[in-house]
Amino acid sequence: MSPASGGGNEPSELSMAATDFKPTIVGFLCNWCCYGGADLCGVSRYQYPPYLRVIRLMCSGRVDLAFIFQAFAKGADGVFIGGCHLNDCHYNPEGNYDALGNTLMAKRILEHVGVNPERLRLEWVSAGEGIRFAEVMNEFSMKVKSLGPFASSEGIDRTELKSRLEAAVQLVPYIKLVERERLRVPVRTDEGYRKFFGSDEFNELFNELILDKLVLGRIMRFLRRKAVSAGEICEGLGLNPSEVARHLDELVQQGMVKFDENQTLVAAAA
Repeated sequence: MSPASGGGNEPSELSMAATDFKPTIVGFLCNWCCYGGADLCGVSRYQYPPYLRVIRLMCSGRVDLAFIFQAFAKGADGVFIGGCHLNDCHYNPEGNYDALGNTLMAKRILEHVGVNPERLRLEWVSAGEGIRFAEVMNEFSMKVKSLGPFASSEGIDRTELKSRLEAAVQLVPYIKLVERERLRVPVRTDEGYRKFFGSDEFNELFNELILDKLVLGRIMRFLRRKAVSAGEICEGLGLNPSEVARHLDELVQQGMVKFDENQTLVAAAA
């Protein structure tokens, strides 16, 4: 046996698969700061893994919630958002605060639908921080690689996870309306945002205003495929029976679903 063979310590198929995995990371980069930092990183020949697929935007605040959910729905293993440092936005002093709020909101929704929130990362990188950009991308790439391909580490069928994300995309216009009316952050600072999104007040509003609507959307998407029983909804969507019963009752009252004559199967109303 040659020394190169490792003498019985050959890597397992699992470890080889992890090593061979090359993640796809979609990066939304602010034109004025993070994109400049990425450019400086390349000019300065700082090294980071070639997994990033860059989408150049004029402001990180332009990164819509739908962009994040759609990127994952289309199979991205990670999503990175890079913007100017807080209070250094080139268009107004609050563009990157919008990016911070969207990211914190997206992480909560991703966690609910079953996507590991660590697959999404937001960082502030100035145009002069080429080496910082490389460090951040090396760290994030390692994190995504350790999580494995999208849906695998989540332990959820890829098709089902895509359906959940598409339901979240459909909810985005409603979320924006709710944010304007009920989910305003009282103090626009980094600490203020993180305190608000981690508060009991936000948790209650999130459950009341967003979580219920998201579950309703998932149920409607499930029912549009074919007529099913309430038990099949529970099993297919991972919901408990009381939750499904409550939502079906609401949907029946709204005329959005109907039961068959035997009251055993339910389907989306025509």
